[in-house]
Amino acid sequence: MAFESLTAKLQNVFKNLRGKGRLSEEDVKAACKEVKMALLEADVNFKVVKQFVNTVQERAVGADVMNGLNPAQMVIKIVDEELTSLMGSETTELQLKSGATTVIMMCGLQGSGKTTSAAKIAAKIRSKGKAPLLVACDVYRPAAIEQLKVNAQKVEVDCFEMGTDISPVEIAKQSMVYAKEHGKNVVILDTAGRLQIDEELMQELADIKEAVEVHQTLLVVDAMTGQEAVNVAETFHQRIGLTGLVLSKMDGDTRGGAALSARAVTGQPILFVGMGEKLSDLEQFYPDRMANRILGMGDVLTLIDKVQEANIQMEEEEERRMEEKLRKGKMDFEMYLASMKQMRGMGGMGSILGMLGLGPKIDESMLPDEKQLARMEAIVLSMTPKERQNPKLMSPTRKARIAKGSGNDIAEVNRFIKQFEQTSKMMKQFGGGKRGLAGMLGGLGGRGFKGF
Repeated sequence: MAFESLTAKLQNVFKNLRGKGRLSEEDVKAACKEVKMALLEADVNFKVVKQFVNTVQERAVGADVMNGLNPAQMVIKIVDEELTSLMGSETTELQLKSGATTVIMMCGLQGSGKTTSAAKIAAKIRSKGKAPLLVACDVYRPAAIEQLKVNAQKVEVDCFEMGTDISPVEIAKQSMVYAKEHGKNVVILDTAGRLQIDEELMQELADIKEAVEVHQTLLVVDAMTGQEAVNVAETFHQRIGLTGLVLSKMDGDTRGGAALSARAVTGQPILFVGMGEKLSDLEQFYPDRMANRILGMGDVLTLIDKVQEANIQMEEEEERRMEEKLRKGKMDFEMYLASMKQMRGMGGMGSILGMLGLGPKIDESMLPDEKQLARMEAIVLSMTPKERQNPKLMSPTRKARIAKGSGNDIAEVNRFIKQFEQTSKMMKQFGGGKRGLAGMLGGLGGRGFKGF
């Protein structure tokens, strides 16, 4: 997960500061040197690191900090504030024109996640009551056109394409006509990418901007490319003028430096971060929340947002029935399936723990075994609807059938059902399941996460 290594190193620096009580100027300088090394190892642009550390050190050695009651905490607060400032201070929303069609041009190198990001943004825009249109302008890769069409169908938005024999400029122009005729008020142009920046790519983007009025030019940068992502962002901005950045693959094994550098180098805001491959895995970028996450303070607000989004996706009737069962302290296997779906919608247990600030403190061996969770889900899916709704129906013959249908042995099925019964009793004692998702999945994990 992005920033884990950086978070661990910064937390170690802060731990040493707290252990000193009163701080000398030498203590602060030594800590700033360690912060500098941690940022450089995270692939943050060296010019950005130099400016950042100088600002932190200048503020930290001030009389108010050094003579304060808790100087270590003040230094941490300064680092948090400067990290937030580095990434933009305030959250920037994607600006859409009122009463007119907004044109968004997506650009980036091939493989950056541009086409997927275009569909993710379309889904977000649609959820706000707008009518987006995805436009396939990458005529060099037929697979890109097909990918955009498939993704458009998944997020339930229209896709405009004219094949590979028409120029991207003409496709962009014709898409505007289509948008007007079909009542689309946001046009998202998925342009071609290259394996590297070249003159042909830049000229094509410039030609599109000259042919149609583009209101937002968003660059998708692959966070896993580290320092190179920053160089790409700087070049694109100089050549075609960016209005915002989208960081993709922030859930991968990345050092996170691109997130801390891209905004500082281009001066343009980070609008979204891609946190997974699913078309729902796109988060609004909040500089203050990201700073908290980097410093290991957690990101509870984003977790709350994810819970709300997951609940919105549930049918109202299903949600009402679940609430009624929880109030009565009654659990059934359908609730377990709903909880599994909800957890996936929030990025999985690892993501949830990270947003609670527990990520660096949790050993991977303590997390739920994903294969074990999949086996338990297979057990429930092998039950009949009546069996899921009434756990008391379980009999030896039913268990044998379920074991065979789910590919598990009978002992595994018995173990799961016993854990389910124990968890149900426990949640009833806690007043109708106040522990919610964590209690249900933690209790049923068996060899899963030991923190619940």
